[in-house]
Amino acid sequence: MVKIDKNTYRAESWIDLQNYMFDVYESDKDRYRSKYAYRGVANLNYGLETSLQRIGRQPSTVEHHLIRNFQKYSPINTLIDNYNNIWNWIALGQHHGLPTRLLDWTFSPNVALHFMTDNISTFNVDGVIWMVDFIEMKNHLPKKLQNTFSKKKTLSFTSTELKTEIGETIEEVVEFNKNNGDGLIFFEPPSIDDRIVNQFALFSFMLNPDTDKLDWLKKHPKLYKKIIIPHSLKWEIRDKLDQANITERIIYPGLDGISKWLSRWYSEKDITKKWEL
Repeated sequence: MVKIDKNTYRAESWIDLQNYMFDVYESDKDRYRSKYAYRGVANLNYGLETSLQRIGRQPSTVEHHLIRNFQKYSPINTLIDNYNNIWNWIALGQHHGLPTRLLDWTFSPNVALHFMTDNISTFNVDGVIWMVDFIEMKNHLPKKLQNTFSKKKTLSFTSTELKTEIGETIEEVVEFNKNNGDGLIFFEPPSIDDRIVNQFALFSFMLNPDTDKLDWLKKHPKLYKKIIIPHSLKWEIRDKLDQANITERIIYPGLDGISKWLSRWYSEKDITKKWEL
């Protein structure tokens, strides 16, 4: 692993990458348990913008309308439990493509590598793996939330805890942000379906949806690492993930996942060059 600056590294091989991403040893427990959340991105030039930030309008002015209408037009039985929990609705919307303040992460380094390599049309550009220390992150939360963590000794919030500690409406979230300040928060979504379970998923969000996560992290450099994945490594990573059964068939259980997996598996390696002729 080549160190480029205090937060950025460049992988040189599959073994190099695996050793680095999995090398989180807890000496007091004599166990290898990571304190990082991982996010794989196909293009090095992409930041950490949310889907809500990418639609071109100021997130704080449109978020309420998106969620309200998503609730209004969704089937009444979409969420059987905690129907009135706004965080379940935001997680459900994120899961189904609604622009939200959430950003997808995973506890699994190899699942992150899957998302970095699931689109072979991007194999001509360098990718990136983001790693954020969600344990250390607790020390940079608003004091009220730090107290919650210390009492419950939890690693991340649940949607029920967010409802209790922050609020159950967007208006209450806005008020909490005004009174307590901003912060990057991780929470584990409810197990809506097997996809969330198989992806070992968790979400992050800023208390202020207008805040750019990367800009915020740069002010707290000890919290994150960025691993550049050279495009020359992508095919090797992809093939080895397939051999390890980290594929669309597992990540997206059901017919859609099988179709995505088969489409990629049987694609020509130089398909982009073929169509350039």
